[in-house]
Amino acid sequence: MDFWFRCCVCSAQTPFGLRETKCACGGTLLVEYDLERAARDMTKAALRARPASMWRYAELLPVSNPEFIVSLGEGWTPLLRLDAAERALPLGKLWVKREEQNPTGSFKARGMSVALSVAREHGVRKVAVNSNGNAASALAAYAARAGMEAYAFLPKDCPWMIAEECVHYGARTTLVDGFIHDAGKIILDGKAEQGWHHVGTLREPGRAEGKKTMGLELAEQLGWKLPDVIVYPTGGGSGIIGMWSAFRQLRELGWIDGKLPRIVAVQETGCAPIVRAMSGRSGPEAAVDSTPTGMRVPNPPDGQLLVRILRETGGTAVEVSADDIRSAQTVMGKLGVSSSPEGAATWAGLAVLLDRGWIGPDEEVVLFNTSHAMKYWPKDGRSLPEVRSYEDWKKIQP
Repeated sequence: MDFWFRCCVCSAQTPFGLRETKCACGGTLLVEYDLERAARDMTKAALRARPASMWRYAELLPVSNPEFIVSLGEGWTPLLRLDAAERALPLGKLWVKREEQNPTGSFKARGMSVALSVAREHGVRKVAVNSNGNAASALAAYAARAGMEAYAFLPKDCPWMIAEECVHYGARTTLVDGFIHDAGKIILDGKAEQGWHHVGTLREPGRAEGKKTMGLELAEQLGWKLPDVIVYPTGGGSGIIGMWSAFRQLRELGWIDGKLPRIVAVQETGCAPIVRAMSGRSGPEAAVDSTPTGMRVPNPPDGQLLVRILRETGGTAVEVSADDIRSAQTVMGKLGVSSSPEGAATWAGLAVLLDRGWIGPDEEVVLFNTSHAMKYWPKDGRSLPEVRSYEDWKKIQP
């Protein structure tokens, strides 16, 4: 293989594997590549002739045999300049990366494409995920494409349309009386008996690598020059980890130089563990009181790594209220962008940063709109089963 693992804490190298996520020291295992070999085929000139999908960067993704790639045409989403908005704001350039235009309507398509490609290459047939919504619908779609059995476990208050989307793609979908980590416990309790491959955040190596392509695309779309600031809605944080990896690899290839973008994690008030950690308060949220979106992750799988990345890039973390997010959705809608609550949170976070003077008048900023608004349309009533535990789940199986 042209790729392997390196621990983000102790730098120990180990062979690449399907289910490994943690080093013996406790650090997260990240995928590294033979960049010298990758550069033989993946040149800037070669990229210009490749298909407009994230798999144009195949040399930097952990799939050995392209026959195992599970794709629905994900990636190469538009980078839209918000000209009217930037003229009204005290900054240089403002862009939005429109991830809602991925096949399943969110950036989660990227991670699931790679995760299931890796799983398929290793002979996996049954996959399961705990999710606040979009990762589950992406898993369902890509599992259908790959001919795998899919199991999705969602908090019972997750957006109904996303839950129904999982059913539409054929996933066995169950609502959980609890948060995302409660849904994850059901998978952990049942995976040995059920034979599930767990594709939750940082439970396998593919999802963060798929998210990495957002950073690779951004660099290519900006002519291999990175922006000053990236504002990103953060729950589990694999997108931040992935883009940080992308920028480091591009710098090692010699394709970019200078400082990395200052990365900003935006979270909603009521569940902002990264904001707390950046201010020196460690541990998961004790009392979660935020809306059911992808940012509602009380205990990120590797919060320490996220804090390290934010500090290393000179970034920060900010929290915004649910009211701020709703107002931001209206603003982005009037700019022609269908924004999810997570995507709108980046606009609300931008307002906070500008008010603080944290962003300079000549700086270039990129917001990430991770999903579209219609997936969060309200509806009363739902017919899916609800459980509290793995034992409850077993009782309702046919």
